[in-house]
Amino acid sequence: MNENNQLPVDVVVMAAGKGTRMKSRLPKVLHRLAGVPLVQHVLNTAAQLNARSAVVITGHGADQVEPVLLAPGQALAVQCVRQEPQLGTGHAVQQAVPVLGDDGVVVILSGDVPLTQADTLQALIGQCDGQRLALLTLDMADPTGYGRILREGDAVNAIVEHKDASDAQRQIQEVYSGIMAVPARLLKGWLGRIGNQNAQGEYYLTDVVKLAVADGLPVVAHKINDALQVAGVNSPVQLAELECAHQHRQAIQFMEQGVRLKDPARFDLRGQLVCAQDVEIDVNCIFEGQVSLGEGVKIGANCVIANCTIEAGAVIHPFTHIDGEKLGVTVGEGALIGPFARLRPGAQLGAEVHIGNFVEVKNSTLAKGAKANHLAYLGDATVGERVNYGAGSITANYDGANKHRTVIEADVHIGSNCVLVAPVTIGAGGTVGGGSTITKSTEPGALSVARGKQVSIANWTRPQKKPKA
Repeated sequence: MNENNQLPVDVVVMAAGKGTRMKSRLPKVLHRLAGVPLVQHVLNTAAQLNARSAVVITGHGADQVEPVLLAPGQALAVQCVRQEPQLGTGHAVQQAVPVLGDDGVVVILSGDVPLTQADTLQALIGQCDGQRLALLTLDMADPTGYGRILREGDAVNAIVEHKDASDAQRQIQEVYSGIMAVPARLLKGWLGRIGNQNAQGEYYLTDVVKLAVADGLPVVAHKINDALQVAGVNSPVQLAELECAHQHRQAIQFMEQGVRLKDPARFDLRGQLVCAQDVEIDVNCIFEGQVSLGEGVKIGANCVIANCTIEAGAVIHPFTHIDGEKLGVTVGEGALIGPFARLRPGAQLGAEVHIGNFVEVKNSTLAKGAKANHLAYLGDATVGERVNYGAGSITANYDGANKHRTVIEADVHIGSNCVLVAPVTIGAGGTVGGGSTITKSTEPGALSVARGKQVSIANWTRPQKKPKA
C-alpha cells in the first residue's frame, strides 16, 4: 500500500523500444549506468514505493530483457507483457491492462529513464490521490522532442507531441516527462478510446489527458526542476553524459558527508558504498557491489574495490584490486594493502596485516600482524599471528581435482621461493628455509629445509653457437 493515499500502487515500465541510436545488439534498457542495467534502476525505484507489482512491457530484444527482469532477487513482483508490433506508447500500456487490478494507482515509467527519485514519485502519487490524472513535468530551455503541456490557467488541458505541435506550441517550455500517476479504473477506460490520428500514426498515451478533460476529471501537474531525474538514454553519448552527471552527484553527496575525494570528477560508484568519518579516496577508484570503509581509511589511486569491508585505519595503496564476490573480503584495522595487491573472495585479513606488491590472497585467513610483503600467493590458507611469508612463496592448494588447506601457525617465518604443498601444517614458531618445497607437516619451532643438493662444476664452458657459413 502507498503511504500517501493507502491505495495499492502498480508500476508499469515501458521497455519495448528498439533503441536504434544505441547501435548495439544489446537492448537499450540493458545498457548499464553505474554498473546496473537501466531498467533495473527503474525497478529499484519502484520497490522503494512499496509497489504491489511491476508490469514491464517488452518488445525488441524481449528474449534478452525478460530473463534479467525475472531473475531471482527482485524486490517486488515483476510480470512481463509483450508489445508486438510496437504501435506507440498508448498501445504499449494497453498490453498491460489485462494484468492490472482496478483498485490501485498506476505509475507509468520508462525503462530508459533510470534516475527518477522515489520521493518525487511519492509526491506525484499524492497529487493523483486516487482521483486525478497526475503528470510529472518540468521546464526545459530546449524542449525539442518533448510533448508540451497545454494549460488554461493552472489546469492542464492536453499534451501535444512535438511533431504535432504548432509553431506557437513549440515555444512552450513546460514538457511532459513521460511519467504519470493515474487511477487504474480510469486509465483502462481511456486506453480503450485513444486513436492514432496523428503525424506518426501511433497510439499516444498522452491522449489520455484530453480524454480526462473531456470527461470533466481534473488533470494536475507536479513540476520539478531537476532534469537529471527525467533524463532518458537514446545513444551512447547520452548514456555517458548521464553516467558523468550521476557520478558527480554521488561524489558531491559523499563530500557533504565528510568524505575527502581527491577529484570528484574521477570517482566511480557502481554499487553501495558506506563511509565512516575521515575517509580519503584518491582518483580513478571504482567501487562495486557492497563496500564499507571504516573511520580513517585511505584508498590510493586507481583501485578497484568490490564486496568488502575495510576497517578503521587501513590503507589501500594504489592499483590494488579487491573483489569479494559472494564470499566477501575483510581488511582489518590498520592493515596495509598494496600497491598492486589482489584480494580475492574469502580473504579475511586481521588487524595490522601487511599485503604488499604483487601478492594474491584467496579464501585465506591472516591473523593479526601477519605479513606477505611481495610476490607471493596464499590460497586456502590459515595464517597465524606475526607470520612472515617470504617473497616468491606459494601455497600449492590444488591437486587438479580438489582444493586443500595450508595451516601456518603463529610466529612462523617462511623463506623466499618456497612451495607449501597442501594439506600441510607449519608448526608454531617454525622456519622454512628459502627455496624449500614442503610436503609434510613440521613440528613447532623446527627449521625445515627441503631443496636439492647444490652441485658446482669447475671450469664449465657454456655451449657456443656455430658460426654462420
